[in-house]
Amino acid sequence: MAKEDLVIRSQATGARLAGMGLGAVLLMGLVACGGPPKWVEKGSGVMNEKDSKAFYGVGSVVGVRNEPLAWDTAENRGRAEIAKTFETYTGYLMRDYAASTAAGDFTRNTEEQNVERAIKTVTTATLSGVRPIDRYKDEKTNTYYVLTKLSLEDMKNNLEQAKELNAQVRDFVRKNADKLFDRLEKEEEKRTVR
Repeated sequence: MAKEDLVIRSQATGARLAGMGLGAVLLMGLVACGGPPKWVEKGSGVMNEKDSKAFYGVGSVVGVRNEPLAWDTAENRGRAEIAKTFETYTGYLMRDYAASTAAGDFTRNTEEQNVERAIKTVTTATLSGVRPIDRYKDEKTNTYYVLTKLSLEDMKNNLEQAKELNAQVRDFVRKNADKLFDRLEKEEEKRTVR
C-alpha cells in the first residue's frame, strides 16, 4: 500500500471518528435539554387519565441541602396543593389613602399617598389516600419536585369517613361528586387555555 493511501485512509478514519464524537455530543445535549417532566410545568389540578379521575398536587422546594428533608418538604407541599383544591379561606384587606394639600395662593401643594395590602390564606383539610407518585430534581437550580395524587374514589371514601360533615352535606357531595369534578376540570381547562 502506498503512503498516500495510508494518509487518505487515516484522514477518512479521523473524519468518521470526529463525526461520531460530534453526534454523541449532540445526542447527550438533546437528552440533557429534555427538561422537566410535563407535570412540573403543568402544576397542580385535576386530570382525567385512563378513565381514572384524580386530583394532583405539585410541591417543590429550592435551596435545601439536606436531600431527605427536601424530598419530604416537596411532598408535603404537594399534599397542601391538593388540600387547597377542597377548602381555602382567603382574607383580603386593602387600604388606600391619598391627599393633596394646598395653602395660601394655591400655587404650591403637597401630595401624599399610602397604599397597603394584606392577604391571608388558610387551608385546613384532612385527606387520606394522598400518595406521592413521581419525583424530579432539577440539578441546575437544586429544586426538588414531588407529584402527589388523590383519586376521586379515595376522595369519596374520605367523605364517607368524615365525621365533621353532617349527613345531608355528605349525601349531597357524594351524589354530586362526579358533576363537581367535571365542573372543576372545565374551569382548570379554561385557565390553561389563556
